[in-house]
Amino acid sequence: MNRQSAITASPLHVSVPHDSAIKQVAGRADYVDDLAEPEGTLHAYLGLSSRVHAEIVSIDLDAVRAAPGVVGVLTAADIPAENDISTVHKHDEPVFADRVVEHHGQAIFAVIALDREAARRAARLARIAYRDLPHLTDIAAARAAGGRLVTEPLKLERGDVEAGFAASTHRVAGSVTIGGQEHFYLESQVALAIPGEDDEITIQASTQHPTEIQVMVAQVLGIPHAAVTVNMRRMGGGFGGKETQGNLFACVAAVAARKYRRAVKLRPDRDDDFSITGKRHDFVVDYEVGYDDEGRIQAVAATYAARSGYSADLSGPVTDRALFHCDNAYWYPAVRVQSQPLKTNTVSNTAFRGFGGPQGIVAAERWIEDIAYALGKDPLEIRKANFYGTDSNNITPYHQVVEDNVIHRVIADLEESSEYQARRRAILDFNRTSRVLRKGIALVPVKFGISFTATWHNQAGALVHVYRDGSVHLSHGGTEMGQGLHIKVAQVLADAFGVPLDRVKITASNTGKVPNTSATAASSGTDLNAMAALDGANQIKARMSAHAARLHGVDPAGIVWQFGGIRVGDRLMHFDELATSCWMHRVQLSAAGFYMTPEIYWDRSTGRGRPFYYFAYGAACAEATIDTLTGEYQVDRADVLEDVGRSLNPAIDIGQVEGAFVQGMGWLTTEELWWDQKGQLRTHAPSTYKIPLASDVPRVFNVRLAEWSVNKKPAIGRSKAVGEPPLVLGYSVVEALSMAVASVADYRIAPRLDMPATPERVLFAVERLRRAATTP
Repeated sequence: MNRQSAITASPLHVSVPHDSAIKQVAGRADYVDDLAEPEGTLHAYLGLSSRVHAEIVSIDLDAVRAAPGVVGVLTAADIPAENDISTVHKHDEPVFADRVVEHHGQAIFAVIALDREAARRAARLARIAYRDLPHLTDIAAARAAGGRLVTEPLKLERGDVEAGFAASTHRVAGSVTIGGQEHFYLESQVALAIPGEDDEITIQASTQHPTEIQVMVAQVLGIPHAAVTVNMRRMGGGFGGKETQGNLFACVAAVAARKYRRAVKLRPDRDDDFSITGKRHDFVVDYEVGYDDEGRIQAVAATYAARSGYSADLSGPVTDRALFHCDNAYWYPAVRVQSQPLKTNTVSNTAFRGFGGPQGIVAAERWIEDIAYALGKDPLEIRKANFYGTDSNNITPYHQVVEDNVIHRVIADLEESSEYQARRRAILDFNRTSRVLRKGIALVPVKFGISFTATWHNQAGALVHVYRDGSVHLSHGGTEMGQGLHIKVAQVLADAFGVPLDRVKITASNTGKVPNTSATAASSGTDLNAMAALDGANQIKARMSAHAARLHGVDPAGIVWQFGGIRVGDRLMHFDELATSCWMHRVQLSAAGFYMTPEIYWDRSTGRGRPFYYFAYGAACAEATIDTLTGEYQVDRADVLEDVGRSLNPAIDIGQVEGAFVQGMGWLTTEELWWDQKGQLRTHAPSTYKIPLASDVPRVFNVRLAEWSVNKKPAIGRSKAVGEPPLVLGYSVVEALSMAVASVADYRIAPRLDMPATPERVLFAVERLRRAATTP
């Protein structure tokens, strides 16, 4: 037996390596494509549309069927039950297009072959005749055609907007374009389906939402949910792109596995993955803002139009969440905002880290910038003038009271540690004399709501076993995509039982162990699943405590848990000894834990509620230098301060903040999605789509956690979410570039950089401001 008497400290709130870190560095971490394939495994590949919007006149697959190694072909006619994988059940997203294709790269059929290369080559032999139909591929075209929506829009309103504008000394109106973003996970979409007895089927999939895969496979096959088991150990990245987008691949593999009674794997090439899967929604936000001489906002009215794609997918909740973050950290006395989720003939856009919130925040920062340049003030001054209060001026556009506002302290802390004011003065001096190079600096805040806005998703389960040797088995409903969820939940369990972390065995997410799970999304993975695991641990501990009290003839109130075991009077009963004793006396050492987030609710019909349990705050100060002759630039420095409450694992959290900042910076500066006039995505590979490289990371990169912060809500360990909020801080780079651009017109004109702020857009903005500055 393993004695733990030497253990003197909890593994919680300390830096512990990621549980897969060594395996990943050594190449020993198993992903779906690394798993041993059952004997006779077949491989599938998708046949895709070469038209953006067209009727299918005829399909000739004879050459496909005759190709070497091909076992068979699947089309819509081969779907056993429903040809639909729409996540919101609008029946607008077929597995295979039947009569009409609605975007370039839509799946029409699948080839099943003895090996992947044979299937891939055969898929290109199809002869499909089309009758082209009119297509709409961007927001402007969709609006010009009447603005058809994929789902119901949302409107949030509070206060008298017209009176607010009437009372405003100044007004500004504008439009900001915010680009989309490819998820670019390192591991592409992949699924392996293994048929079992009767109607049973097991799916190994790279997914953030095993239960959704389970539901969709059951729906397509026409079998009960209980007949489908989904297993998921780890993903090579997700970022929201594996919340719903894995449905197609899992369902095609499942249909083939059922038809041929053999295991079937489906993994697309990177180029095809780009074309098939949805992206972050790009937005065009039209706005009007009224404000006074001090830059205090009096009224806001805005419309958030999004390129949603051909089906609803998650566009409704994504655009809703953009509205939930239209305020960022700012108080609007009067506000009216509405969403416009537009239907386009492009792949259906989907969840992406932040889930619409970043787009809402970026738009808010744009009108802050407009006000600052119109008044000749530092944008930070305008930000401070409009921050939410702590006891008043603290009601959001959706009527939730902000009860935990720490943005004033976050900004003050970072303003001092980054030496913002001194550096800004130095940059102003530099720009007065530099002819070609210009610098900019910006300090921006973030207030980010934490919870699923669909209240029913805010629940989680966990299965906890204690074995008689004192080792602990953990299974929960969350999924690991590199963010460190599993290690954090294991830390919570080790702390609860008072055992070393290596005594907690982390297992794969499995719908057969923990049912009806929510997606690992909305930055709530740790909040939900760790609380569920803790509930399971507490159930077992209560039974163990009662047993120890009976065994030693003491009052249960006298049992004290400590690291290493429990203290009964003067005696320490080691945890492994206690576990063995419980087993010997037939005490149950297994529990199903459960947690649901309290206090939250949301009424979409009235636009009122408390959709968020709490808010996470943060700030970033970025400095950049541009070349005014070419538009090229570099990020010289970034200082980031993130409020994660009392961190469960500081090393993991700092890594999340660093990665989020760089990913957000990439989204807003270099990552550009471009469809040609025929509706084909041309930025569909690493050769044409630029994610940030190591050389793009700020030369000086200082990241801190707000060590003084403790979550006011009783979240797990008084921590706060860290996955999504810091992504938005990458916008500070755009603001720094904007200041550098504005310097060519003596900071008198708002630069209004659209995003991504590529070198070309920076150069065009420089030329535009120069012309405007010299025009009488």
